Amino acid sequence: MERFIVSAFADEIDPMLDVQMEVLEKHGVHHIEMRVVDGKNISSLTLGEAKDIKVRLDARGFQVSALGSPIGKIGINDPFEPHLALFRHTLDLADILNAPYIRMFSFFLPHGEDPAGFRDEVMRRWAAFIQAAEGRNITLLHENEKDIYGDTAVRCLDILETLDCPSLKATFDPANFVQVGEKTFPEAFELLEKHVTYMHIKDALYGSGKVVPAGEGEGKVEEIVRALKAAGWSGYLSIEPHLNDSLPGGGPELFGVAHAALQRILDKVGRD
Repeated sequence: MERFIVSAFADEIDPMLDVQMEVLEKHGVHHIEMRVVDGKNISSLTLGEAKDIKVRLDARGFQVSALGSPIGKIGINDPFEPHLALFRHTLDLADILNAPYIRMFSFFLPHGEDPAGFRDEVMRRWAAFIQAAEGRNITLLHENEKDIYGDTAVRCLDILETLDCPSLKATFDPANFVQVGEKTFPEAFELLEKHVTYMHIKDALYGSGKVVPAGEGEGKVEEIVRALKAAGWSGYLSIEPHLNDSLPGGGPELFGVAHAALQRILDKVGRD
């Protein structure tokens, strides 16, 4: 693997796969973190639809860097068994699409209640995910996200170290940490660094939580990329623009803005 491989949430360009690939090709990107394809969430695809998509990806030289699944994005008090069944289906989709990673979450918590009261249930559910994925050669990526158990770096670390599984790693999302008031670098990054296998390229501003192009917010994206380079890290940098509510323009145009912002960072880090 090259040191940094650029991928993207291409559904922010357009819901249709052919348009996604056309725009990504123009920017020299040939990896997709697949979340919505042809208007359907990745976990809702049938196995037959996934096989057809794989043929289309192969024909244009694209690979799936990860499935941007919704697994773990339900309430901690919601029924778990149907969700576990959806996860098993998502594992089958990952096999078909040759996706090495599945992005996941650690459950929405009731507003205003102490996260510690839900810790055991979070761990129980994640242990069930890990058990279901045994033998699949697929790495499960926990993403920090606001309003879930693993929204702070300390609770992300709690999940990763409590479960202590080689097939469980972290996706590091600077913007999401900013949105919950966490300091991304060096604090959150150094706490989680040994677990970080994948990174989302997204930046944001404290206070408003507004998402902005990488390097224009307070997520210290450049500092994190620089630290990854210094550590000899290899992995995916997945562009997740989320700019539709922040800047004028359509999906293809806004993706161009987001891609150019990452490229400026990579160019600067590469020169130094």
